[in-house]
Amino acid sequence: MSEIQLTNIPSMSIGNLVDKLSTTYTAIINAGLPVKTVPSVMLWGAPGVGKSQAVRQLAKEIEHATGKQVAVTDVRLLLFNPIDLRGIPTANADKTLAVWLKPQIFQMEERDDLVNILFLDEISAAPQSVQAAAYQITLDRVVGEHKLPENCIVIAAGNRTTDKSVAFKMPKALANRLLHIQVEGSFKSWKEWAIRSGINDKVLGFLSFRQNYLLGFDSSSDDLAFATPRSWEMVSNLLNHVSDDIDEMYPLIAGLVGSGVAVELRTWAKVYRQLPDIQDVFDGKQPPLPTGADALYALCAAMTAYAREHKDDLTRMEHSIRYAEKMSPDFSTVLMKDYMYLEKGYKEKLMRIPAFAQWLRTKGALINGAV
Repeated sequence: MSEIQLTNIPSMSIGNLVDKLSTTYTAIINAGLPVKTVPSVMLWGAPGVGKSQAVRQLAKEIEHATGKQVAVTDVRLLLFNPIDLRGIPTANADKTLAVWLKPQIFQMEERDDLVNILFLDEISAAPQSVQAAAYQITLDRVVGEHKLPENCIVIAAGNRTTDKSVAFKMPKALANRLLHIQVEGSFKSWKEWAIRSGINDKVLGFLSFRQNYLLGFDSSSDDLAFATPRSWEMVSNLLNHVSDDIDEMYPLIAGLVGSGVAVELRTWAKVYRQLPDIQDVFDGKQPPLPTGADALYALCAAMTAYAREHKDDLTRMEHSIRYAEKMSPDFSTVLMKDYMYLEKGYKEKLMRIPAFAQWLRTKGALINGAV
């Protein structure tokens, strides 16, 4: 396999990628132009960096900005063979010609109030016979007799050969017809998504304290379990839906992010014993503030998780902001910025709270430096 060179294409965080593509597609859609005006996009990046997550976020942003429903068809090409893409041959009505039954991935509605996204994942790892068919989709929006609807955006994604993942060299004639973006890990971008998506507060707090553990992929290592945004989302699902007792879930967490990182998470989680009752904070009772950076990161994460469930109760939000006045400016800034991530445009709601408006006047200049 030949090396895939990515030295002359832009690198973007998930947040920047979603912002740029959503703005581009929204402008095209709202102008009534065909979505194929924008070339098919090819996302490159390490395993687990968040390429699939970016496509899901992009769908939500387009839906919000255009008022249209967005449907994502996620196709894992590594599991396909060429016949899956072209369809099954059968005889026509008078049995004189062969026709191809349309494959499921082409069953998309073509309505004015709908936008389709066809996401061709793992394209660089698929067998070359499958890639040939997939590339026809990205370039010509057809395979054999079947054509994508006019309202369909095509986005492909794949790993790099440097990631120790299966990846075939992309022909230059094909590469020149795609819009290439390399997806890079960014804690700031991930944190904004994590808060809105309900990632477990212990995962959020730990990674705020140890940001370098968000993406621990090392292509030179033979470790099977390593930390990535994808594996941390799996850890969060275990803690949210099975048990939030990290001691109890430790073996499963270690199987996702590796034993070294899991040990540090388990040790760090003991700081939760120092935290005040979060409901008391939002009730306005002003319990004692814990000390130590590790406990304060945990406190900010726990308060943000509680705020996410009560973001429309501005009285309780104000109580928590007044409590945050007891924190150092650095940590109160972290918390206020996390609050602004609760939902798109939430800063405008916060501005209706006198305590937040006061905080913004006195400490708002620190926002740009907050993690």
